[in-house]
Amino acid sequence: MTSRNDFAHRPGSPIAMPVHYHVVMLNASLTEEEVVGTAGERELLEGFLEYHRRVVSGKLRGLSEEDARRHLVPSSTTPLGLVKHAAAVERAWFQHYLAGRPREQIAENSQGDAASWQVGNEETIASVIAEYEDACAESRRIAAAFALDHTVPHDRLGPVSLRWIYVHILREHARHIGHADIIREQIDGATGD
Repeated sequence: MTSRNDFAHRPGSPIAMPVHYHVVMLNASLTEEEVVGTAGERELLEGFLEYHRRVVSGKLRGLSEEDARRHLVPSSTTPLGLVKHAAAVERAWFQHYLAGRPREQIAENSQGDAASWQVGNEETIASVIAEYEDACAESRRIAAAFALDHTVPHDRLGPVSLRWIYVHILREHARHIGHADIIREQIDGATGD
Protein backbone atom coordinates (compact mmCIF):
# COMPACT_ATOMS: atom_id res chain seq x y z
CA MET A 1 0.00 0.00 0.00
CA THR A 2 1.18 3.51 -0.84
CA SER A 3 1.48 6.14 1.88
CA ARG A 4 0.84 9.85 1.36
CA ASN A 5 4.59 10.44 1.57
CA ASP A 6 5.14 8.20 -1.44
CA PHE A 7 3.53 10.71 -3.81
CA ALA A 8 5.63 12.83 -6.12
CA HIS A 9 4.94 15.26 -8.90
CA ARG A 10 7.14 15.05 -11.94
CA PRO A 11 7.62 18.43 -13.69
CA GLY A 12 5.30 18.68 -16.67
CA SER A 13 3.16 15.88 -15.30
CA PRO A 14 -0.57 16.54 -14.90
CA ILE A 15 -1.06 14.08 -12.04
CA ALA A 16 0.79 13.29 -8.82
CA MET A 17 1.60 9.61 -8.97
CA PRO A 18 2.94 7.31 -6.31
CA VAL A 19 6.74 7.26 -6.41
CA HIS A 20 6.85 3.54 -7.11
CA TYR A 21 4.72 4.13 -10.22
CA HIS A 22 7.35 6.55 -11.51
CA VAL A 23 9.91 3.76 -11.24
CA VAL A 24 7.63 1.35 -13.13
CA MET A 25 6.84 4.01 -15.67
CA LEU A 26 10.48 4.88 -16.28
CA ASN A 27 11.63 1.26 -16.49
CA ALA A 28 8.76 0.09 -18.66
CA SER A 29 8.62 3.24 -20.84
CA LEU A 30 4.92 3.72 -20.08
CA THR A 31 3.28 7.09 -20.41
CA GLU A 32 1.76 8.62 -17.32
CA GLU A 33 -1.69 8.18 -18.88
CA GLU A 34 -1.01 4.44 -19.22
CA VAL A 35 0.05 4.24 -15.59
CA VAL A 36 -3.03 6.16 -14.42
CA GLY A 37 -5.21 3.87 -16.52
CA THR A 38 -3.93 0.81 -14.67
CA ALA A 39 -3.38 2.22 -11.17
CA GLY A 40 -5.28 0.80 -8.25
CA GLU A 41 -8.48 2.52 -7.22
CA ARG A 42 -7.05 4.36 -4.23
CA GLU A 43 -3.94 5.51 -6.10
CA LEU A 44 -6.13 6.70 -8.96
CA LEU A 45 -8.47 8.68 -6.69
CA GLU A 46 -5.63 10.16 -4.67
CA GLY A 47 -3.59 10.98 -7.78
CA PHE A 48 -6.45 12.91 -9.36
CA LEU A 49 -7.29 14.60 -6.05
CA GLU A 50 -3.68 15.75 -5.61
CA TYR A 51 -3.71 17.18 -9.14
CA HIS A 52 -6.92 19.11 -8.42
CA ARG A 53 -5.59 20.35 -5.09
CA ARG A 54 -2.49 21.77 -6.81
CA VAL A 55 -4.57 23.46 -9.49
CA VAL A 56 -6.90 25.10 -6.94
CA SER A 57 -4.07 26.90 -5.14
CA GLY A 58 -2.20 27.41 -8.41
CA LYS A 59 -4.96 29.73 -9.61
CA LEU A 60 -3.64 32.34 -7.14
CA ARG A 61 -0.01 32.11 -8.19
CA GLY A 62 1.11 35.07 -10.25
CA LEU A 63 -1.78 37.33 -9.18
CA SER A 64 -1.29 40.59 -7.33
CA GLU A 65 -2.95 40.94 -3.92
CA GLU A 66 -5.40 43.38 -5.50
CA ASP A 67 -6.30 41.03 -8.38
CA ALA A 68 -6.77 38.10 -5.99
CA ARG A 69 -9.58 40.11 -4.30
CA ARG A 70 -11.33 41.27 -7.47
CA HIS A 71 -15.05 40.64 -7.86
CA LEU A 72 -15.68 39.96 -11.55
CA VAL A 73 -18.94 38.01 -11.28
CA PRO A 74 -22.24 39.00 -9.64
CA SER A 75 -21.60 36.73 -6.62
CA SER A 76 -19.02 37.52 -3.94
CA THR A 77 -16.59 35.04 -5.55
CA THR A 78 -12.96 36.15 -5.72
CA PRO A 79 -9.89 34.05 -6.51
CA LEU A 80 -8.74 34.37 -2.88
CA GLY A 81 -12.19 33.53 -1.52
CA LEU A 82 -12.42 30.49 -3.74
CA VAL A 83 -9.26 28.98 -2.25
CA LYS A 84 -10.44 29.82 1.31
CA HIS A 85 -13.72 28.03 0.51
CA ALA A 86 -11.82 24.99 -0.81
CA ALA A 87 -9.89 24.84 2.49
CA ALA A 88 -13.18 24.92 4.44
CA VAL A 89 -14.59 22.10 2.30
CA GLU A 90 -11.47 19.99 2.96
CA ARG A 91 -11.86 20.59 6.70
CA ALA A 92 -15.59 19.80 6.63
CA TRP A 93 -15.25 16.45 4.91
CA PHE A 94 -11.99 15.14 6.31
CA GLN A 95 -11.69 16.72 9.76
CA HIS A 96 -15.36 16.96 10.71
CA TYR A 97 -17.02 14.04 8.96
CA LEU A 98 -14.22 11.49 8.46
CA ALA A 99 -12.26 12.17 11.67
CA GLY A 100 -15.39 12.99 13.66
CA ARG A 101 -14.05 16.24 15.14
CA PRO A 102 -16.66 18.63 16.46
CA ARG A 103 -16.66 21.81 14.35
CA GLU A 104 -15.84 23.95 17.38
CA GLN A 105 -12.55 22.04 17.72
CA ILE A 106 -11.51 22.86 14.15
CA ALA A 107 -9.50 26.09 14.03
CA GLU A 108 -10.96 27.58 10.85
CA ASN A 109 -14.26 27.43 8.98
CA SER A 110 -15.34 23.83 8.45
CA GLN A 111 -18.79 24.48 7.02
CA GLY A 112 -18.02 25.35 3.41
CA ASP A 113 -20.81 27.92 3.77
CA ALA A 114 -21.14 31.52 2.53
CA ALA A 115 -18.82 32.70 5.31
CA SER A 116 -16.07 30.41 3.99
CA TRP A 117 -15.70 32.67 0.94
CA GLN A 118 -14.95 35.78 3.02
CA VAL A 119 -11.38 37.05 3.11
CA GLY A 120 -10.11 39.22 5.95
CA ASN A 121 -8.18 42.41 5.27
CA GLU A 122 -5.05 40.93 6.88
CA GLU A 123 -5.10 37.78 4.72
CA THR A 124 -2.73 37.51 1.78
CA ILE A 125 -2.26 35.15 -1.13
CA ALA A 126 0.56 33.45 0.78
CA SER A 127 -1.50 33.07 3.97
CA VAL A 128 -4.54 31.68 2.13
CA ILE A 129 -2.40 29.21 0.16
CA ALA A 130 -0.75 28.14 3.44
CA GLU A 131 -4.17 27.69 5.07
CA TYR A 132 -5.35 25.60 2.11
CA GLU A 133 -2.18 23.50 1.99
CA ASP A 134 -2.43 22.88 5.76
CA ALA A 135 -6.05 21.74 5.36
CA CYS A 136 -5.06 19.41 2.50
CA ALA A 137 -2.14 17.97 4.50
CA GLU A 138 -4.48 17.22 7.40
CA SER A 139 -6.97 15.65 4.98
CA ARG A 140 -4.25 13.34 3.65
CA ARG A 141 -3.16 12.39 7.17
CA ILE A 142 -6.72 11.58 8.24
CA ALA A 143 -7.64 9.66 5.08
CA ALA A 144 -4.51 7.50 5.33
CA ALA A 145 -6.00 5.78 8.39
CA PHE A 146 -9.13 4.56 6.61
CA ALA A 147 -10.06 2.09 3.89
CA LEU A 148 -12.06 3.36 0.92
CA ASP A 149 -15.09 1.38 2.15
CA HIS A 150 -14.98 2.96 5.63
CA THR A 151 -18.24 4.84 6.24
CA VAL A 152 -19.09 7.76 8.48
CA PRO A 153 -22.45 9.35 9.24
CA HIS A 154 -23.50 12.50 7.45
CA ASP A 155 -26.34 14.58 8.87
CA ARG A 156 -28.27 14.80 5.56
CA LEU A 157 -26.94 11.97 3.40
CA GLY A 158 -26.70 9.13 5.90
CA PRO A 159 -23.59 6.93 5.74
CA VAL A 160 -20.92 8.00 3.25
CA SER A 161 -17.71 6.15 2.45
CA LEU A 162 -14.21 7.55 2.11
CA ARG A 163 -14.53 6.61 -1.57
CA TRP A 164 -17.62 8.84 -1.82
CA ILE A 165 -15.81 11.66 0.01
CA TYR A 166 -12.89 11.46 -2.45
CA VAL A 167 -15.24 11.63 -5.45
CA HIS A 168 -17.23 14.46 -3.87
CA ILE A 169 -14.09 16.50 -3.17
CA LEU A 170 -12.87 15.85 -6.72
CA ARG A 171 -16.21 17.11 -8.03
CA GLU A 172 -16.15 20.13 -5.72
CA HIS A 173 -12.58 21.12 -6.63
CA ALA A 174 -13.15 20.54 -10.36
CA ARG A 175 -16.22 22.77 -10.34
CA HIS A 176 -14.39 25.57 -8.54
CA ILE A 177 -11.33 25.21 -10.79
CA GLY A 178 -13.71 25.99 -13.65
CA HIS A 179 -14.92 29.09 -11.81
CA ALA A 180 -11.32 30.11 -11.13
CA ASP A 181 -10.42 29.60 -14.81
CA ILE A 182 -13.11 32.06 -15.87
CA ILE A 183 -12.14 34.66 -13.27
CA ARG A 184 -8.43 34.29 -13.94
CA GLU A 185 -8.99 34.64 -17.68
CA GLN A 186 -10.90 37.87 -17.02
CA ILE A 187 -8.07 39.22 -14.87
CA ASP A 188 -4.99 38.44 -16.96
CA GLY A 189 -5.93 36.07 -19.76
CA ALA A 190 -4.28 33.05 -18.06
CA THR A 191 -5.98 29.73 -18.76
CA GLY A 192 -5.22 26.09 -18.05
CA ASP A 193 -3.55 24.35 -15.15
